[in-house]
Amino acid sequence: MDLQISETAAQWYAEELDLEENEYVRFFVRYGGMGGHQPGFSLGVTREEPENPTVDSKVNGIHFFVEEDDSWYFDGADLEVEIEQEAEEPQFNYK
Repeated sequence: MDLQISETAAQWYAEELDLEENEYVRFFVRYGGMGGHQPGFSLGVTREEPENPTVDSKVNGIHFFVEEDDSWYFDGADLEVEIEQEAEEPQFNYK
């Protein structure tokens, strides 16, 4: 699994979550929601220090990661996070 965050997405998260350089953003699995990679589940986002990350990516000084316990959700797919231009919000792409 690979985690790719565009610079515009990293900037969006920094502004929305009031992040400083070297802070952490965790993508985690949550029950429910729409548009997820696995039926009945979706991704949540929180500010949190990593414990056992399976993948991480540092963009614009911000660390983004997924914990090993949540790796099942991706089923071997890579996650790309970009900003959808019209809605001006994150878009998750699984490849």
